[in-house]
Amino acid sequence: MQGKLEQVTDTIVEEANSILDYTFTFSKEISISLKGLLFVAVALVVTAFVLKLLRRFITRKMPENDKVKFISVFSYIRWVVFLVIFLIAMDASGVNVTAVFAASAVLLIGVGLALQTLFQDIISGIFILVDQSVHVGDIIELEGKVGRVLDIRLRTTRAVTIDNKVLVIPNHLYLTNILFNWTENGTETRESVTVGVAYGSDVELVKQVLLAATKKNDKILKIPEPKVLFTDFADSSLNFKLVFSLNDSFETRFVQSDLRFEIDKKFKENNITIPFPQRDVHLIK
Repeated sequence: MQGKLEQVTDTIVEEANSILDYTFTFSKEISISLKGLLFVAVALVVTAFVLKLLRRFITRKMPENDKVKFISVFSYIRWVVFLVIFLIAMDASGVNVTAVFAASAVLLIGVGLALQTLFQDIISGIFILVDQSVHVGDIIELEGKVGRVLDIRLRTTRAVTIDNKVLVIPNHLYLTNILFNWTENGTETRESVTVGVAYGSDVELVKQVLLAATKKNDKILKIPEPKVLFTDFADSSLNFKLVFSLNDSFETRFVQSDLRFEIDKKFKENNITIPFPQRDVHLIK
């Protein structure tokens, strides 16, 4: 009985070894056994488990803001580690990695060109997080588009526009374009409305009327106080700029519209005229 059990056990072991030794052959130089594939899979699973423990260990005492930034950067590094472990495991399994690269050289060149922008986006994402030039919640302007940053991802940054539309920005645009961060120095921003009045108008009265228009709008900050600048003696008008501060840049165009309504109303009440463009034409006979 004991001999039969040993014989059955040996048979099972031989069959298992035979299955594990089954080799997938792709060419004369490239082949891998089922045992090798299992080894690669186990190596990747163990790597994922170790990286997860490492991330928890490093971030356990970090402030919440720093933890979010570290996890974002760590997600980029994780993929690099996976790639390195995968190549090492393949080589340890007997796969000629050099031959794999040589056989797929043309394909890799094509893939590399196709993924060039992708890698630019990923590297740019790392720079954004390390440099801290943009944070979640910031209001940014890029290529004439304005949005509040919702999150910074591996390849893209998502922002919501003033019209409540989601703006998906490839991260590499941060490196190739000028970025305006409206809230880098805080949420308070300075905005303005320009207006021209006819020559001969009482400029002191114009100044008082413009300042009075800001007092009815609760969204305009009292400190710093709004200012009126006499900007130019133009061809057809005396030009003024009403400068004021807001605590939410997303409200700018609505506040500017409200101010224009109020300014037009007060100009009519005080007989202040906004002139049409004028040209003098001289006829020579």
